[in-house]
Amino acid sequence: MKNKKTIVVRDIMHERHLELDGIATIQQALDAMKANNAEVVIIKKRYPHDAVGILLLSDIVKKVLAKDKAPERVNVYEIMSKPVIPVEPELDVRHCARLFERFGLSNAPVVENGKVLGIVSYNELVFDGLCELTY
Repeated sequence: MKNKKTIVVRDIMHERHLELDGIATIQQALDAMKANNAEVVIIKKRYPHDAVGILLLSDIVKKVLAKDKAPERVNVYEIMSKPVIPVEPELDVRHCARLFERFGLSNAPVVENGKVLGIVSYNELVFDGLCELTY
């Protein structure tokens, strides 16, 4: 039997994300995302037993732009997703892909010991995961 190559999330995740407070405005988030070439914003916990949130460009398009809201008048906490489903860094990319499919995810924070290490998305799963697997 041929051994399958294992690629874990840590090997493919990217670190192009920001961490902001939920009170930030969408305009502030967009400015920071553009300045830092980030595609995802992780929303920090407010207190120890809180959950982190996530803000994607698709959230901004659907909940601000499409509804003709002013980005300087909408706070991140109003449109973010919370709680998020975190992914462990040592998770096999095949299982991560199944998790994305089962729960309708497109991005997930990679979390270890309560700290966000990076982000995994479809892009990484396909181009850095699937394309590198040999069967």
